[in-house]
Amino acid sequence: MSGYQKRISSPRAWPIGRKEHKWIVKPIPGTHSIERSIPLLVLLRDMLGVVDNGHEAKYALRKGRVLVDGIVRKAYRFPVGLFDLISILPDSNYRVLLGHRGKITVRETDEPKVKLCKIEKKQVVRGGKIQIGLHDGTNILTNNDYRRKDSIMISIPEREILKHIRYEVGRVALVTGGKHTGEVGKIKKIEVRGGSNPNIVTIEMGDKIFETIEDYVFIVGEEKPLLNLEI
Repeated sequence: MSGYQKRISSPRAWPIGRKEHKWIVKPIPGTHSIERSIPLLVLLRDMLGVVDNGHEAKYALRKGRVLVDGIVRKAYRFPVGLFDLISILPDSNYRVLLGHRGKITVRETDEPKVKLCKIEKKQVVRGGKIQIGLHDGTNILTNNDYRRKDSIMISIPEREILKHIRYEVGRVALVTGGKHTGEVGKIKKIEVRGGSNPNIVTIEMGDKIFETIEDYVFIVGEEKPLLNLEI
């Protein structure tokens, strides 16, 4: 049962019934961690309801009718996560978002084929080129203008950088972890702490002000979100 796990112990972010059946498909290692992703089969059957069962989901995937970020995916355990663009031929498009209490959710979208990505790694590779690693596990060769924690808007499926948003005070941020998961507000302060202590970010959301750790901050715009984040 290595490709399955018990529903009762599945990640809390999965919006599924946990006592209806014993087992559920688990995602293969890939673009997102298991805690922040959900298998394509579960998304198609349990979340979107475009198929009635696993057999129909596997058939649609084998026929190449499902694209993730513009690429045909046929593995029913393929992991999809935050801001991935799911296309179901001929003309349906959905965006993966974070909902209440950090639940993974999907919203139909008519936005251009673009995607927001957080830069999580930066390194020099062979030939002295700069490579940035994104939150979805992919890498892009670029120049030295980009920093960790910045965000970029890329085109789908070409993955060309369309816009660069720096991580700094005044930017609009989405919280991706902790008790404020899914909330969006403006960064008011970034407190840099020494040693192994995480940096603390103060975020203002209307009349509400709260703090979260830096790793949970995902920049989504300068004055307003670049994508529609409403559930």
